[in-house]
Amino acid sequence: MFKHNPFKQSIIQSKVEGNTTVYKCGEFIDLCRGPHVRSTGVIKAFSCAKHSSTNWLGDVTQPSLQRMYGISFPDKKMLKAWQHNLQLQKERDHRLIGKKQDLFFFHELSPGSAFFLPHGARIYNKLVEFIRGFYHEKDYTEVITPNVFNLDLWHQSGHALHYKDAMFIFDVEGQEWGMKPMNCPAHCLMYKHKPRSHRDLPMRFADFGVLHRNELSGALTGLTRVRRFQQDDGHIFCTAEPEMIQQEVLGSLHFMKQVYDIFGMSYKLELSTRPAKALGDKKLWDMAEKSLAKAMDDFIGVGNWRVNPGDGAFYGPKVDIKVMDAMERVHQCATIQLDFQLPIRFDLTYQSGDTSIPSSEVTRPVIVHRAMLGSVERMFAVLCEHYGGKWPLWLSPRQVMLIPVHKDFIPYCEEVKKMLHDRHFYVDVASGRETFQKKVRNAQLAQYNYQLVVGKAEVESRSVNVRTRENKVEGEISLDDLIIKLEGEVREYK
Repeated sequence: MFKHNPFKQSIIQSKVEGNTTVYKCGEFIDLCRGPHVRSTGVIKAFSCAKHSSTNWLGDVTQPSLQRMYGISFPDKKMLKAWQHNLQLQKERDHRLIGKKQDLFFFHELSPGSAFFLPHGARIYNKLVEFIRGFYHEKDYTEVITPNVFNLDLWHQSGHALHYKDAMFIFDVEGQEWGMKPMNCPAHCLMYKHKPRSHRDLPMRFADFGVLHRNELSGALTGLTRVRRFQQDDGHIFCTAEPEMIQQEVLGSLHFMKQVYDIFGMSYKLELSTRPAKALGDKKLWDMAEKSLAKAMDDFIGVGNWRVNPGDGAFYGPKVDIKVMDAMERVHQCATIQLDFQLPIRFDLTYQSGDTSIPSSEVTRPVIVHRAMLGSVERMFAVLCEHYGGKWPLWLSPRQVMLIPVHKDFIPYCEEVKKMLHDRHFYVDVASGRETFQKKVRNAQLAQYNYQLVVGKAEVESRSVNVRTRENKVEGEISLDDLIIKLEGEVREYK
């Protein structure tokens, strides 16, 4: 059937064992696992996305071939939407925006570890402050834990068995030590530091500790796949009562909703269940999955989430939160995971208030692992592309540019700058030799949210003339009203 095709013959001889399949469409026959569409008539729109040169089997001694990439849709509107989003993705690539806006860079002497420049650090720190701002309201206690641990900790937690290859390991006085890739074992040590009572629970720890994971160099991709990062990490120690578990999971889901509503991003929920290499009793897993399912039903309604079979963590099931950005791409950022295993491995207990339980019987807490942003680095990249570099005022590293129409008005601009700076806004003054039009254009290209134009009339009336980065002229406004406007816009987002 394929005597005319040496490449198909090579595959049959080297890779096919026993039976295989072929697919036929009209006169075309292909050696393929399939499936193929029954008829090309269902393909209403097609585009060749790209092509590249390659060698057969990736061997430079083999013949040179052209690899073609194509995509099809059942209607033309879907193809146009895909092409539009593809163009947006190219324009909004966070690596491109990061370079244009002078936000961050990478260096070969520390691959996978971002250098956040001053304007990038403003965004990074604002994201941390943003999450931290919820902690008092939601009764979290922020803690700080070490970065380096003896590997015995990771053997006890079970991570060494599953995760050692992804850790940075080194020798200290003849023993193996490692940089922490996650915070949960350290929080278990913190919980066990002293006896706990049921009255202490739920106990909510939050940690912005620096984490390191030894990702393969070929897998490193901008800020989305790095070696050094921070999470807005949190661990909730609660009783094993289903009501408390559901309450804490539901509280975390509402927390997540607050965060992503502010970002203007939609989301979908999935329940990831027991994997093949799971630790612990199946009965505990069943109870954990049931508790998560009940919380998700209460949060979003029965039938509005899906099951992702076998994709839970090795220590417990999880709620995977898939968020969609402005280009309808799906990102895995936030997560909520239930854990019955670490309390067992670390022998975590609490004194129960249930008099029917014998005092000799151990009562263990349950851990809810949760993160809203996930990795701060990844969320930085996601938001960079979601907003296309047009940061909302509360998150923007360049909020206001004061533009004098003549150098004589620079002192007044500096006065206004100090006034806004004292109220924690990021403000600059365009004091260079460019023309007025050039200064306005530069400020818009740099994505300053507002340009405040100052001339003789504004100086005399103690006001400014407001322009947006979209070049919309909002007109003259007094300094008092300017502060009300800016502070009000920040509050509106948050």
